[in-house]
Amino acid sequence: MDYTEITASIRALCHGETDTVALMATVVCEIHHGHPLSDWTGFYRVVGPELLKIGPYQGGHGCLVIPFSRGVCGAAARTGQVQNVPDVEAFADHIACSSTTKSELVLPVWNGAGKLLGVLDLDSNTPAAFTKADEAWLVPLLAEIFEKAS
Repeated sequence: MDYTEITASIRALCHGETDTVALMATVVCEIHHGHPLSDWTGFYRVVGPELLKIGPYQGGHGCLVIPFSRGVCGAAARTGQVQNVPDVEAFADHIACSSTTKSELVLPVWNGAGKLLGVLDLDSNTPAAFTKADEAWLVPLLAEIFEKAS
């Protein structure tokens, strides 16, 4: 996987854009087609107190609504921490939006004002698909791209 190439593409496509949904759609498309192990890539948007709803995604259908109190996405939103789950069956409160998902990486997404916009969710049909290198690449990239998002 070429982090440099995907990053350059995302930066070029998102340059000057501040609309959150437009940014999410673009980021998801590039990551989904660039990460060889991401079988479902999408955003869940914060739409109310302690509530996420599906945003732009690539792959099969996702869950429509996820409360902060449930699942890997909820844990990332609730704690503000990256959730890298190598085996979703071992995650006590995993929500099975797809029966084929084996591992998951979820990252909280904030704008520059510190507002939680949502979470980026990468699901894989491969166990332990996501690495510390994936996290180290995505955390600063998301901060950069969504800095001026509303």
